[in-house]
Parts: sequence; structure tokens; C-alpha cells
Amino acid sequence: MNNRSAIIVGAGILGMATARALALKGFKVKVIERSQFSIGASIRNFGMLWPIGQPDGQLYERAIRSREIWKEYLNAVSIPFNSCGSLHLAYSKEEWDVLEELSDIFRESGRPVNLISPEQIGDKFDGINQTDLKGGLFSNDEVIVDPREGIRNLPLYLSQNYGVEFIWGTAISRVDSGSVYSGSKRFDADLIFICSGADFEVLYPEVFKQQQITKCKLQMMRFVSDKPNYKLGTSICGGLSLLHYKSFTASKALDKLKVKLHDELPEYIKWGIHVMVSQNMQGELTVGDSHEYGLDFDPFDKHYINQLIMDYLKNLIKIDQWKLIETWNGIYPKMTNGKTELHLEADKGVHIVNGIGGNGMTLSFGFAEEIINKI
Repeated sequence: MNNRSAIIVGAGILGMATARALALKGFKVKVIERSQFSIGASIRNFGMLWPIGQPDGQLYERAIRSREIWKEYLNAVSIPFNSCGSLHLAYSKEEWDVLEELSDIFRESGRPVNLISPEQIGDKFDGINQTDLKGGLFSNDEVIVDPREGIRNLPLYLSQNYGVEFIWGTAISRVDSGSVYSGSKRFDADLIFICSGADFEVLYPEVFKQQQITKCKLQMMRFVSDKPNYKLGTSICGGLSLLHYKSFTASKALDKLKVKLHDELPEYIKWGIHVMVSQNMQGELTVGDSHEYGLDFDPFDKHYINQLIMDYLKNLIKIDQWKLIETWNGIYPKMTNGKTELHLEADKGVHIVNGIGGNGMTLSFGFAEEIINKI
């Protein structure tokens, strides 16, 4: 019987996924978080479990495994979620050429995708702009869960089902092999995992200076419709999103679309804007987003960026009856060397797990299982 112990520093989705994976191996796990509850990038996102954005192979399989774990948890605690899939819309020949090619590639690898006509889109989904619409690529893989509800209830689930102990409001200021410190208070464990997200430079700053890692700030908005029973029916993306996810680089036609969008929408490219909308089970519509990179950011949101997002969204969906209720920004760490994550041993038994980018909801559970199985 395993009687070893582990400490996780950070109660974001990656920290909690790591806690679950360790507990399954028989570890006695403590999660120590400086805030009173999870407030970082893990709750400031679309709530999309997004396998379609992951390339075939390990990352796609990791996304599918993570989705299975999410569903297991959500069903266990009766949190509603929406297995609504996703729809990428095409309004130009170049966008349609990419979707046609991706449809063939994805179906050949076994993904549940199909091309649908403008007429089918109009019949099935509410409020899609039909002007110049060429069609869309629908994927059945994607799931929406409100990240605020999903993350807020996860600590209790992990405590009750896996024996994970959470220590809130406790900032860790120093880490040694086998110990972490909050001021003069010491916590000991056989293994330590630093899952500090965008605060990566606080612990082991000299290690992070050697890594090819930066931060990304994104701006997002939330709306409600004036129609009380409005249902979008799926998550919606446009042509700009085809430039954003690695899975779409499998299309040779993407190069031509990239040139077109760089020429026609230079401000969108400058601010890393690709426009998506998801609808949670309460009917709220989450819209975004932009991507600014650096180690520090202006703390204020730019109205100009939000307006660009809205202007583009109006080309995809009829939103005249939508009411803005919230705006915010989030910051997450991202690797700059093309890698999809960071895992290293900073000291004996001290593991840094970070750099998963904007894929925390989609990949963390599967990624954590892989790490713990290796070590």
C-alpha cells in the first residue's frame, strides 16, 4: 500500500488535475492555494472542452481522455454540461477550401466531423448570418461546461472522492526538496508539484528565466439574449479561428487563407483576435478573444479590442438582441518554443508543471495522468 505524500502548489485546473492523478496512485495529497478559492485563468475562459483544436496523436487523445474525466466528475456531482459540438463557419472560398480539406483529414483519422450546407445550418442553429455563407464544418467532440461552476465544485469532489486536502489562503514563499514554506510554517511531502500558472516566476525564478515561456492576456465578454429561451445550439467559430489551433495546420489550403486574412484584417492579426462564442447551460453567451503576449500587461481592458471582436461576430451571428453583462481579462502561461507544456524536476522530488497555454480545460486531466504515470 502506498503511504507516500504529495503537495500541490496552486489550485487551478492543472493543480487539481495533478492532485487527482496522484490520489489515484495512492498518494496522500494536499493542495495549497494562496487565494480563498480558484480565481485565475481556470475560471476566466469559454468553458470549452475543445478536442477539435488538438492535432491527431497524443494531444487529441489527451483531450478525449480529459473530456471523459470531466464528464465523470460532472455527472457525479450533477453539474449540467452541453455536449453541443462546434461549428466552424465559412464566408469565403478560402475558408471553405480549408474546411473541405480538414473534413477529409479529420474523418480519415476517425474524428466525428461533417460538412453541412447553409440550409442545414439555418435549420439547425439559431441566428446564424446566411449572407455569403458557404457552409460549415461541424464536429461532435466538443463540450461546454461553465468553468465557474465546474472549477468551484471540483475541490469538494476531490476531497470527498479522493481524500485530497485543500489549504486555502496560504501563499507558499519557498520550496526545498521535501518541504514548502508559508512564512515560518512548513509543510512536508515526498513529492512536490508547482502548478502556479501565470505566477510562474514567484517560485524557482532562476529556473523560469531559463525557460522559453511567456504570458498571454486575453479579453472576453459575456452576454444574455433578450429572447428568454434563446439557444445557439453549438459553439461558433469563424475563419480567424482556423489560424489559431494547431490541428488546422494540417490543411495545405490554410496558407492562402492566412495571406487573405493578414491583408484584410491586419488589426485582428496584430491583437491575436479570433472570434468564438459558447453558450452555457444558464443561457449566457461567452464571447472572445484576443491574445497579447509579454511578462507584464496594462491592467485595463481595451474597448477597441472588444469592439473588434463584436464587429467580427456580427458577421457570423445576429446579435442585436444580446445584452452585455460582464467583461474581463485572463492571463495564462504559454511556451514560446512550440512545445505544448512544461514539465521539469527543479529539485529532487520537486516538479514544475506549467505552460499548457490556453488549453487548461481541454488537456489538464489527461496531461496530469501522463505525468504521474511517468514518475
